[in-house]
Amino acid sequence: MGWFYVICGIYLLVAFVTDIRSMKIPNRLTLPVTAMGVLAHLAWGGWGGMWFSLAGFAVGFGMLFLMYVIGAVGAGDVKLFGGIGAWTGFTFGIHVIIYSILYAGLIGLVILLFRKDASQRIRTMMFNIFSFFKLGSLKLVSHEKTLKFPFMLAVLPGFVSSWIYMFG
Repeated sequence: MGWFYVICGIYLLVAFVTDIRSMKIPNRLTLPVTAMGVLAHLAWGGWGGMWFSLAGFAVGFGMLFLMYVIGAVGAGDVKLFGGIGAWTGFTFGIHVIIYSILYAGLIGLVILLFRKDASQRIRTMMFNIFSFFKLGSLKLVSHEKTLKFPFMLAVLPGFVSSWIYMFG
């Protein structure tokens, strides 16, 4: 089953290149790779393998879909994580999500600190947090230009960190 992780790693490298170049992860990559993950687990592990794969798909797709709804990631990232889960299963999929979010936060912080408007953005963020605790209202959508970067910059190290944590 170790080769499932190798195939998933290759999938992520291809997605990394496409996301860096175009800020998009195409369906022609995510959909067939996801289907192949489910079919590979079905062939290798029977019905149990298929359920293992589908549970991984569900957690990856589902958790990233929630992030998509609030505008944190793009639709390609949602399908990408469905594919990661289809190849690696529920537990590993959750680890990749958590590590990727942590790396994304770190990358966002570094980008924020090196921007000209960093102090204004930090003040706005602190005001919104204060408003939430004081008034019970949190402004989730800002009309400011948001910080954007390819999420794959966080996903690839998230995958590697998950592998090291689980198997290293």
